[in-house]
Amino acid sequence: MKKFLLMFVLGFLLIALAACGSSDNNESKEGGNGESEGSGGKLEELKEAGTVTIGFANEEPYAYQDDNGELKGAAVDIAAAVFKELGVNEMDAKLADFGQLIPGLKAGQFDVITAGMAINSDRCKNAAFGEPEMKYGEGLIVQKGNPLNLKSYTDIADNPDVKVSVMAGATENEFLKTEGVSEDQIQSADDIPATFSAVESGRADATTGTEMTIKMALESSNSDKLEFVEGFEQPDVEGVPSYGAAAFHLDNTDLRDAYNEKLAELKEDGTVAELLEKNGFSEANNMVEPGITTEKICNGEL
Repeated sequence: MKKFLLMFVLGFLLIALAACGSSDNNESKEGGNGESEGSGGKLEELKEAGTVTIGFANEEPYAYQDDNGELKGAAVDIAAAVFKELGVNEMDAKLADFGQLIPGLKAGQFDVITAGMAINSDRCKNAAFGEPEMKYGEGLIVQKGNPLNLKSYTDIADNPDVKVSVMAGATENEFLKTEGVSEDQIQSADDIPATFSAVESGRADATTGTEMTIKMALESSNSDKLEFVEGFEQPDVEGVPSYGAAAFHLDNTDLRDAYNEKLAELKEDGTVAELLEKNGFSEANNMVEPGITTEKICNGEL
């Protein structure tokens, strides 16, 4: 009887050990869009496929879909140049609402998102941002000839008779107040065309918004009564300027690091500056300064 019990116990232990070994060897190490242990990493996977899946939102000139359905924009061109250097020549473009880019990235719907998305500490908790590719701030549009010589938000604050039209809910409402503009100087509008209309009609003296967004909107409007203020002095407020970058799944740091390496080379040889200017940005105003890093932005140092 003892011999039988001993054999039974030994048999049970062997079965249990075999089951544990099977679980350890076969259980997937992947999570979401992560990398499996022992694999060549996400970059090798993309190189073998020859294609990277890009998530983007329609916002010209950062990333947008043209009338022919083609993916265009500064962020797109930079990503294409970097991935070409990495040996991935094709991009599978996936259009999404801006607010769904990071959730889609986390769910594995995209390999990378590129939409000039501003790096900030909250987003850094949910995505692995590459190094900054572009800098952008606020812009100001006034009546043709800039009759009041407005060059900054403080110029508006210093002249209580100046009225500025701002889209309802836009961050510029708080930026203006922080710079000393009083509430009775600020007029609310439903959208950008409405702010343009207010300035054209003389109901307002200026309108403001994200630099490249209002600049491109003005070009599309074909208005001969308005002008974009060159040399606008950026407000000294938190969140300005913004630094845009491509973002990756938190588990895909090997891909992010390889991307950063090639991005640095393309910055150094002038390719990034050329692609920014091709899409309406300016090297002087939109190129990222040396010393500005994603780590510093994520940590709140900038």
